[in-house]
Amino acid sequence: MAPAYAAKPAGVKMTFRRARRRPPGLRLALNKCPGPHYMPPIMSQNPPLLRPDLAPSPIFDSALGDGGRRDGQPTIGMVSLGCPKALVDSERILTRLRAEGYAISPDYKGAGAVIVNTCGFLDSAKAESLQAIGEALAENGKVIVTGCLGAEPEYITGAHPSVLAVTGPQQYEQVLDAVHHAVPPSPDPFVDLLPASGVKLTPRHYSYLKISEGCNHACKFCIIPDMRGKLVSRPAHAVMREAEKLVEAGVRELLVISQDTSAYGLDRKFATERGHRAHITDLSRDLGSLGAWVRLHYVYPYPHVRDLIPLMADGLVLPYLDIPFQHAHPDVLKRMARPAAAARTLDEIAAWRAACPEITLRSTFIVGYPGETEAEFQTLLDWLDEAQLDRVGCFQYENVAGARANLLPDHVPAEVKQERWDRFMEKAQAISEAKLAAKVGRRIEVIVDSVDADGATCRTQADAPEIDGNLFIDEGFEGLTPGDIVTVTVDEAGEYDLWGRLDAG
Repeated sequence: MAPAYAAKPAGVKMTFRRARRRPPGLRLALNKCPGPHYMPPIMSQNPPLLRPDLAPSPIFDSALGDGGRRDGQPTIGMVSLGCPKALVDSERILTRLRAEGYAISPDYKGAGAVIVNTCGFLDSAKAESLQAIGEALAENGKVIVTGCLGAEPEYITGAHPSVLAVTGPQQYEQVLDAVHHAVPPSPDPFVDLLPASGVKLTPRHYSYLKISEGCNHACKFCIIPDMRGKLVSRPAHAVMREAEKLVEAGVRELLVISQDTSAYGLDRKFATERGHRAHITDLSRDLGSLGAWVRLHYVYPYPHVRDLIPLMADGLVLPYLDIPFQHAHPDVLKRMARPAAAARTLDEIAAWRAACPEITLRSTFIVGYPGETEAEFQTLLDWLDEAQLDRVGCFQYENVAGARANLLPDHVPAEVKQERWDRFMEKAQAISEAKLAAKVGRRIEVIVDSVDADGATCRTQADAPEIDGNLFIDEGFEGLTPGDIVTVTVDEAGEYDLWGRLDAG
């Protein structure tokens, strides 16, 4: 089972002047982790920007110790799978290793050892992680495993007994200890201990900002709290310090992530420390003062979310909410044990749009949850018609080892789940296409992600990296560079993407 987001399905017929699209289906290949912790994939296929054998030079360049590696400098490779929160963990590990004198290798054979940061939610994600471990072992031989799958060390060593060490998620010190044992450090005090900024696995102009870890909920289909623990919020002043350094280093877009963004600061009793309050509204306002785009991911639809909308209307935070609705029928939500299941979401959505007409809403849903009837599924389709969400993803329910949902009665047959998924995605695509068509002729701001000989690939404020759509500029793009924020006029629209031209003014 591969989840589907508002990504372009395979076989879509192109009707525009040029098909500046990624190969069909690539965005469906990674991070098969539904549930309250879920974040859509941040890369394309397995993912190309994080695999040591495929990493491009802009990520691992000489400034980070690749091409300019000194004689005798120890090297480490990294394979990072899973959600953006795992990506942040990988970047943190690499930054600490870089400060200890390690170079970052862009290939397996050039590394003294390889760290594989795994995803361990669904069986399909576990299999992908095991495959990545096997590839690293075959190419390098020295592999250290960390991440969510590391919470099941016997599962890993049973398949790959030769791995050097297995650590769980967020166990930074244990990972460093394993690296030190496998590849002893050899720092240069004049160079290595003063990295200019954190080592980034994403393009330099945007960065994920993790504000908390863990989750206090007990959704029946999810085991993330068992693997990553209860909610632990970072102090607001620490988040702000990291964000300030990122912006100083050239980051133009901050993507705020957590397991439950709305709950940020609850465990700290929303305390104020060093002038910053640990509450999502206050933190968002503070982040908005830095001058970068601020995008909020995985915001549960609690009542206090309405306090974020004025910040969006005022331009401090992007008018974009990534909200995990998961379903629309109240009985299904009760069986899921979802928080805020009783919320009048349609009324909330109407209020958000009244306060900020430009707001973009994206969400993910589950079809085929145990006990889901045709009538309950039809309620979901009718709800989509009313809600008119801009970006929608959907995946078929899959049992997760250890999840309470496995014990529920009346599991939906696979063929029914597939049929409902098809109907859901057909409706979601039609809504997306109509909403994008309404943007033709409008002037909007976009951020440039990449530029090649054929054009510039950009994103609007309504599009998060790799999980939503793109805006392509085919003419007059030669002077653009990644990270530029420019104004364009939209002249074409497709099912998920836009085409535009630079505004002469």
